[in-house]
Amino acid sequence: MSRTAPRAPTRRLFFALWPDTAARRALIAASTAAVSASGGRPVPPANLHATLAFLGAVPAARTAELAALARAVAAAWPPGEAPLVLHFTRLAYWRGPQVLCALAPRADAPARTLAQVLRSAAAAAGFFPDLKPFRAHVTVARQVARAPHAARFAAVTWRCATLALIESCSAPGGAVYSVLESAPLGKTEKFAKEC
Repeated sequence: MSRTAPRAPTRRLFFALWPDTAARRALIAASTAAVSASGGRPVPPANLHATLAFLGAVPAARTAELAALARAVAAAWPPGEAPLVLHFTRLAYWRGPQVLCALAPRADAPARTLAQVLRSAAAAAGFFPDLKPFRAHVTVARQVARAPHAARFAAVTWRCATLALIESCSAPGGAVYSVLESAPLGKTEKFAKEC
């Protein structure tokens, strides 16, 4: 009888702009009616974020490399481009994944640039980031049964000064996100776990 070696533990990770409480509250207030009308399950307030680069299952032993990568990319970010500003101007129903999202226009070039820098740096370090085209968005509801008709949405602005490395863990009530590393854009010192 042969034994196979146990699989090395992995962590489900991604880079994101992680908002503060006030930014989350503003987005919830702007989208509550549409979320209700959609029949979807609201994303818990603590989970609201804008993904920059999804990495998927990463060997747990390599987490420190990604934390260092986040610090290096954040420190190299041009000071004139921090904080990074996202203007969420409308809601969209994405039928495939059955989610309702707040969208920022494609003109939000700094976020797209930061996402590309992170993906390139992660790939160069031997990771396998998701390479789907970047679109600045925040998922506000999951398991959406129908697109809300004539959903009103008051524009919301997030000013994000921090890049975060996030872990996604499965739990009975849905995914739970934890900030593993948080680094200020355009600065070298460590920063609080806020956007």
